[in-house]
Amino acid sequence: MSDRRVFRWATTSTRMLAGTLVSVAAVVAAVTAVTLPWPTVAEEPAALSVVPAPAASVVACDGPLLSVGRDVAQADAVSAAAAQQVTSGASEGAPPPQEQVLAPAGQETGVGPLVFTAQPTDRTRVDVAAAGSATVFAEDLAGFAASACRPPLLESWLVGGSGETGAADLVLLSNPGVVPATVQLTVFGAAGAQTPPGGTDVIVAPGTQRVIPLAGLLLGEASPVVRVSAVGAPVHASLQASITRTLTPGGVDQVGPVSEPLTTQLITGVAVTRTPGTAGASDVATLLRMLAPSADTTASVVVTPVGQDVPALEPEEVSLTAGQPIEVDLGGLPVGSYTVRVDAAEPLVAAVWQATGFGAGDDFAWYTPSPVVSVPSLFAAPGGPAPALTLVNPEEVPVDVIVSSADGSYRLEVSVPAGGSMTARLASRTVYVLDPGDGAIRAGLSLTGDGALAGMPVWPADAAAPEIVVYP
Repeated sequence: MSDRRVFRWATTSTRMLAGTLVSVAAVVAAVTAVTLPWPTVAEEPAALSVVPAPAASVVACDGPLLSVGRDVAQADAVSAAAAQQVTSGASEGAPPPQEQVLAPAGQETGVGPLVFTAQPTDRTRVDVAAAGSATVFAEDLAGFAASACRPPLLESWLVGGSGETGAADLVLLSNPGVVPATVQLTVFGAAGAQTPPGGTDVIVAPGTQRVIPLAGLLLGEASPVVRVSAVGAPVHASLQASITRTLTPGGVDQVGPVSEPLTTQLITGVAVTRTPGTAGASDVATLLRMLAPSADTTASVVVTPVGQDVPALEPEEVSLTAGQPIEVDLGGLPVGSYTVRVDAAEPLVAAVWQATGFGAGDDFAWYTPSPVVSVPSLFAAPGGPAPALTLVNPEEVPVDVIVSSADGSYRLEVSVPAGGSMTARLASRTVYVLDPGDGAIRAGLSLTGDGALAGMPVWPADAAAPEIVVYP
């Protein structure tokens, strides 16, 4: 081997070794760069937390009691049978709410329903509450009705009424806004959910009330439930229910909406004023109507006397088929006040029908569920019989509740035991504040008198708008 070849081999080996060392160094440097923290420059974006300006508080009333077909020349004409007397008020220190009268579409006479609006004060929301009542004694309509004025909703549920012979029930759609609302009425009955032609694309003009006969949506349906869906503007939906038995009026009621299906529905202050009849009698004074709109489920029904822990009836398990309403006989309850609780694995809606009797001069009422009240909330007691406020505590700890009149002239402090209930007597035509403190409560008003029966739940005040973060 020549010296030149040896030198060339040595030179090549040296280059290979140097290259290997450089590669190893590069790998080590890369791994070190990944694993060790590098100096960074971070700049927090400018942000500002603001509370949106509160909107006006709006509630719409049901309006006068209505009658259909009094004009023989216009069998489907609607007329006012009795004016609604309304009690209203706003938060303490705020000016009285603004009052507006809606135009009753299709009615030639009568006064339309009232709308009350409370504008914010110093960027603070002002609550408003109102409730009305009416009494009528006529050949085609008789009884006492009372209902709370409610905020308009984009979706609501009407649980009550009938499309059978003798019933003259009316779906009331009120639009207190400034733009038209397009409403779809879905009627759930024995055949499931149906969208009848009379309930498709119903236009409710701003500042008006539309009246649609329930029988015109689903004639002959004994236990309907109506879902009201609105686009364009929210509407206040309600139901006027009435019945005539062999030419004798058997009562009237204005049924408020249920805001949404829930897995628990609790109906407070159901007033039983009639001694139970003979077992197996055809006339049932207390009925529970339920609907699971979306899925089959089993509902647990528990009826408990107010102020007691032991159920008045054996708890009952009821199978529900999706989209088909069902009624459960709760007859046999002694005279008193009751809470009806319905629990299920799937969301449902429910209401209780209660009657004072089945003869001339009797009345009935639909009791709808009471939502949870966890903030101080305003409510109004309408004119009529002295109302009873039922408080039900769903919590596992006692809840200290304060009920005071908006003008400060009345104040009641009570502690509702865990899982318990109690009743307080209030004055009619008065606006009250229900304050559950740090707890949560469910509450409802019941008005009972000679041939008069009505009930309405207490709804919570709208929550204040939360803070939002703005990035300029």
